[in-house]
Amino acid sequence: MNITVNMVKELRIKTNAGMMDCKEALTASDGDFEKAVDYLRKKGLSAATKRSSKAAKDGTIAFYIHMGGRIGVLVELNCETDFVAKTEAFQVLAKDLAMHVAASNPIYVRPEEIPADALEREKEIYKSQLLTEKKPEKIWDKIIDGKLKKYYEEVCLLQQKFIKNTDITVETLVNEMIAKTGENIVVRRFTRFLLGEEIKS
Repeated sequence: MNITVNMVKELRIKTNAGMMDCKEALTASDGDFEKAVDYLRKKGLSAATKRSSKAAKDGTIAFYIHMGGRIGVLVELNCETDFVAKTEAFQVLAKDLAMHVAASNPIYVRPEEIPADALEREKEIYKSQLLTEKKPEKIWDKIIDGKLKKYYEEVCLLQQKFIKNTDITVETLVNEMIAKTGENIVVRRFTRFLLGEEIKS
């Protein structure tokens, strides 16, 4: 597969790895972006991976109120130092994340948080669909992996397309801040309130 300059640039933005390392990763992964990210992480070349061992115990809790008070969101965004936590860029990121949660309604922060039984339920649904569609069983795993990736993009905050720039994911947005600050930055948790939700009439 032809590895373009734009592909290399996109991977560099996401991981902050060197241009040559990004090209090598994409070449080794046949242009598969997610596999290239994993390749860099395994080699320890991703800036986000290098920072992940650092404790993120500082940060902020941001809020966003939408639609005349009908939707409210709280997001906890952590970093390593009070210095970074107080910067305008960090505060803007936290606010943007709260706004994104209000608009996109994710359920989890990251795929690792999805309960095993929920994942199994999704897989069983996909298998039933493939059986109905009479797809060859030998390609089921590949199709299911693709469907799971789309599922993560729907329900996981970090995998969603960022509402203010759909060319990048929320994870890429956070990784860009990690690259700028040199600190580990973690979306710890969020809560989304919808007025009247779960109230039985």
